[in-house]
This record gives sequence, C-alpha cells and structure tokens, in this order.
Amino acid sequence: PQLIAAHRSALAEIRKKSSGPIFLIGKSMGGRIGCHVALQEEVAGLICLGYPLCGGGDRTKLRDKVLRELQTPILFIQGTRDPLCPPDLLEEVRSQMKAPNSLHPVEDGDHSLRLTKRGLQAAGETQDDVDQRILAAINEFVGLTAFL
Repeated sequence: PQLIAAHRSALAEIRKKSSGPIFLIGKSMGGRIGCHVALQEEVAGLICLGYPLCGGGDRTKLRDKVLRELQTPILFIQGTRDPLCPPDLLEEVRSQMKAPNSLHPVEDGDHSLRLTKRGLQAAGETQDDVDQRILAAINEFVGLTAFL
C-alpha cells in the first residue's frame, strides 16, 4: 500500500505539469505497482518490463489478480528465460485479461531482459541490438495507444 500511495502521489505531481497522455513503465515490481496504480488512476497505458508473475519463481504463487482486473492497455516485455514469468503462464493469464494486452518476447532473455553470451553469438547480435528492439516495441505501443 505504501508503494502504491507513493506512486499515486508522483502521478498527481506529473498531472499538474502535463496534460498529455501518461504511461506508467516499470521493471519487475515497478511494473506490478504500476498495474495496481492503474486500477485506481486513469493512465493511457502500462509497460511492464520483466513482470514478476510468479512469487519467488514458484509457479503455484501467481500474482495475476491485478492483471485480470485491469482495463488499461498493457505491453509486457518479457524474457523467455525469466523464472518469475514463464511464457506459458503469462500466455494463459493474458488470454483471460479484460484489458487490451500485447507481448514483446525477448528470446533467450532473463528477468532483466539480458541474453546469454551464447545466445547473442548465435543470433549474431549485441545486447544493444536487443535493447533497440525493446525500445522500438515501446515506441510502437505508445504511438498506437496514446490517444485511445
């Protein structure tokens, strides 16, 4: 509750300075907090980087209630090797969400969206290449969602 209150307070300050669409973006727990804030405050969209769907990586401890309650458009950017958010569980939850939602999978990415050296070498890429695709996905989501 304290983190949610602090984020709502910060959002109120931003609203005093900007009349444009506001997106909440958060990494891991920050994304989860953003989802809780969006249940109480109107925002244009949510961007979750490495959402912690499974508490402590335990597949039986799903943190999906807030996702199922959301109405706000949401973009998940998720590593396919993230033990806190197995791709199959996220797909199951996404299929049951009311909110418009999309996924940008980071193949071979971990919870921090980092690839293994072997994965980068096999793809002939750098982490910067991967990060640029993540930024492009965020830019596209914001562009498509900002004035819905």
